[in-house]
Amino acid sequence: MTISAKNRICLWFNGDAEAAARFYAETFPDSSVDAVHTAPGDFPSGRKGDVLTVEFTVMGIPCLGLNGGPAFTHDEAFSFQVATYDQAETDRYWNAIVDNGGQESACGWCKDKWGLSWQITPVVLSEAITHPDPAAAKRAFDAMMEMHKIDIATIEAAVRG
Repeated sequence: MTISAKNRICLWFNGDAEAAARFYAETFPDSSVDAVHTAPGDFPSGRKGDVLTVEFTVMGIPCLGLNGGPAFTHDEAFSFQVATYDQAETDRYWNAIVDNGGQESACGWCKDKWGLSWQITPVVLSEAITHPDPAAAKRAFDAMMEMHKIDIATIEAAVRG
């Protein structure tokens, strides 16, 4: 194994790290499955020859998927935040995650079928909730709080008042 990054994100999976990595590589730009490594011997949640780790990249971020078994699961304490630039891009990522066994959550958050949380966040939203006019920021924030997937036109309308 050649480690190309000094720091990378290690994500724990219950036997399906390779499937997750392949989905991310197919869904997001600048993403790839870089290496798949099998176990040299039996381990608590698998056998010799099973996929143990998967090196992959998600939107330029180096990751390692570890098939560690059912002991630990993903939660909202960790998420990938994906900046989007228009509604089509927002819809494409959101729908890819949710329609592939994932689930919607609030305020632009969703989970993929492996339980990993994603924030699909239009740049317009980030700018709106930090708007220099506190009233405009509050209107945008209040609009966001009512949404699952972010609707850019609604956020823009809220900023305008």
